[in-house]
Amino acid sequence: MGGLIPLFPLGSPLFPGIVLPLQVFEPRYRALVRDLLALPEGGARRFGVVAIRQGWEVEQVAPAEALYDVGCTAQLQAVRPQPDGGFRVVTVGADRFRLLDVVVGEDPPYLQAEVEWLADEEAAEEAAGDREEVLDEPVDGVAAPPDGLDEGLVAAAARGSLALLERGVGGLFTRYVTAVAGLQAGLDSDEVERAAELAGAGEDPTGAAALLEAVAGDPRALSWLVASAALLTTEDRQALLAESATRRRLVTESRMLRRELTLLETVGAVPAPMQQFAGPTSLN
Repeated sequence: MGGLIPLFPLGSPLFPGIVLPLQVFEPRYRALVRDLLALPEGGARRFGVVAIRQGWEVEQVAPAEALYDVGCTAQLQAVRPQPDGGFRVVTVGADRFRLLDVVVGEDPPYLQAEVEWLADEEAAEEAAGDREEVLDEPVDGVAAPPDGLDEGLVAAAARGSLALLERGVGGLFTRYVTAVAGLQAGLDSDEVERAAELAGAGEDPTGAAALLEAVAGDPRALSWLVASAALLTTEDRQALLAESATRRRLVTESRMLRRELTLLETVGAVPAPMQQFAGPTSLN
């Protein structure tokens, strides 16, 4: 496939570390799965998942207009051929990328893309963003801390503040999941608010705690879990996928979860059908 990667447009973005099961039935994507299976075992059996900005027949319009520009690769984990020639596959989100060009052709019949790989900015974030929060003043680049402050102490405080942010987002996520589950169970807005408060105090009948336990101590994984599980708009999810720094992603998610909790507890309605907390499932 040269310098191109296969492309699989979906209605919602995929995030690193999130499981994505797919039922593949369209001929072009059956061809994609067969091409991936033809690659040597242990090779890059992956394709790029990008969210659709508008329309469904991406090939009929300019792909650059129909697709968001930041996506995530899906690494093939398991394939189960179906009697009708289709496939049930399980993939896991891996690396983020930015679309540079999209190729539409007949051989292969599916879209391909030239991409730029996006790196995380954790080191730069600790040097700048974390320091700015700890020192409570703008920090340009990697400037030295003010006189009298030890560099190691500043770094340790920054790591501690990230842990506090992680716990805060985890608590908000538990309250949010509880509120959604309560509305689905027919609770009124007052009952939903009370259930969310209890969840924030440690009572968690929804199982969100088990999910958080699985990503405990890993702020990056937590940020992708929240991005994939919360009932956010495609635009909100796409903004989280495009963010390269975990701290900034968690800060944004904190604001989003507070906003969504306010809506859930005041309006008393779930904005969309509740999805499983393991990432989006889609039919192609």
